[in-house]
This record gives sequence, C-alpha cells and structure tokens, in this order.
Amino acid sequence: MKPSFMATWSVLGFALIVISFASIWIRWADAPPISIAAYRLGLAALLLTPLALSARRSQLQALTWSDVRYALLGGVCLALHFIFWISSLEFTSVASSVVLVTTNPIFVALGSHFLLKESVTLRVAVGIAISLVGGMLVGYGDFLAGPNVLLGDGLALLGAVMASAYLLVGRRLRAHTDLLTYIFLVYSAAAIVLLVTALVLRQPLWGFPQETYLWLMLLAIGPQLIGHTSFNWALKHLPASTVAVIILGEPVGSTVLAYFLLGEPITLLKAIGGALILLGIYLSSRR
Repeated sequence: MKPSFMATWSVLGFALIVISFASIWIRWADAPPISIAAYRLGLAALLLTPLALSARRSQLQALTWSDVRYALLGGVCLALHFIFWISSLEFTSVASSVVLVTTNPIFVALGSHFLLKESVTLRVAVGIAISLVGGMLVGYGDFLAGPNVLLGDGLALLGAVMASAYLLVGRRLRAHTDLLTYIFLVYSAAAIVLLVTALVLRQPLWGFPQETYLWLMLLAIGPQLIGHTSFNWALKHLPASTVAVIILGEPVGSTVLAYFLLGEPITLLKAIGGALILLGIYLSSRR
C-alpha cells in the first residue's frame, strides 16, 4: 500500500531534521572521533541485531562468501567515511564540513565513469564543474582562516570519497539483498572495523561524561537508523532525483543549527561557495 503524500513528506521532513543535528551532537560529544564513530555504528548494529536475526535469518544464512567480502569492504569504506568526516569537525566549521562531505554524488559519478565504464552526461559534467568552483571558494575562505581549517576541509572531502566508495561497493550487495539485511551487514562490519581501530590506536571507549553517552545514543538512533533508513524507504515511493534533492537540505539545516547553537558565523564567500556546491550536486544527482 502506497503511503499518502502527507505521510511520505512528513517522514522525509523529520528525517532531514534529525540528520541535520548529527554534526551538532558530534561537536557536543566529548570523545575522540574514532570513539564517536565506533559508538554510532556499534549501537546502530546492536539495535538492528534482534530484528535482523528474527526477520531475516534465512537471508543471512543464504549469504555467500562473496557477499561477506563485499559487506566487509563496504564496512571499511563506511568506517573510514565517519573517521574522516567526524575528524573534520575538529578543525573546520560545520557549514564547510557538511557541505563538502555531501559532495559524494559527484565522486560516485566519477567512480561510475572510470570504474564501471558508465557514461557521464553533459548535465553531470556541468554539475561537477560548478561544484569544483564552489569548493575552491570554500577552500579559499577557509585557507584565509588558517591551515588547520583547510585540513578540516580536506578531511571532509576524504569522507565524501569514502562515502562514494561505500555506495559503489554497496551496489553489488544491494542488488540481491533487502534493505534490513544490507544495513545490518554493513553497519556491523563498520562497527567491527571501528572497534578494532579504536583498540589498536588505544582510543578510549568509556569514561566519558554522562552527556556524551546521550549524544552518542542519539547519533545511532537518529541520523544513522531513522535518517538514513527513511531516505532509503522513500526511494520506493519517490524518484531518486527527488530524494537526492531533499538530502541537500542537510547542509542547510546543519549550517542554520550551527549558527544558533554553536555561534558559528556564515561568511559571504562560504555562503556563495556552498550554494554552488549544492547546485552542482543537484545537477549531478538528477542523473
């Protein structure tokens, strides 16, 4: 049964609000980036475990070794995405970080062209060019603010590259697995990678202030489970281009929240650059 227009957009609107809070909660969490990422994916995987084991036991048992390899690879890419992006928030502003990390549709288009031999349309090429100009404006503005800020921008871009790799790898596994099985496998793989990384690098996994555990739980339930799952659910009822455009509201929402909750100013150069990046992503994602 197809949901009503009001129900669909209410779900998407709520998901967008929740995802926009992710960077704010990360800033408020008093924990290292790897620890934050490990909790976000670990708690999400734990919450999915009872549902996946009860409702998708037969699908999990039917997985091949090839499926497991792709799930592990996707988990590694997703883990690196969060490590890079969360680390970027320690150096650059929420506006720059969130705008740059959402450039993954551009990297997906490039990866599809060079790795999967898919053609790049004129619209996609123009979108990439516009986003590059916007990225240079944001980077130039942050360079004037100091080299550490520019380092944060670079980490956010690396986060976008890893998110793109995660999506490209996920194509193979998602082709024959349902949504619940897929996210359970990849979230669990990413959580294991992050946990091992935290232990090897001796990053703390406990002993944080009590409020930090609240932000970590909200990150797992909100942006990870509610937000991303809602957008994946919407793909069944709306065109992919429509969903992609709605997701572009995250940088706008995060920037506004950072202005009011964190007191981060929005410079004219950053606003123009960010708008060009979002326009380029829109044109690219229309494909």
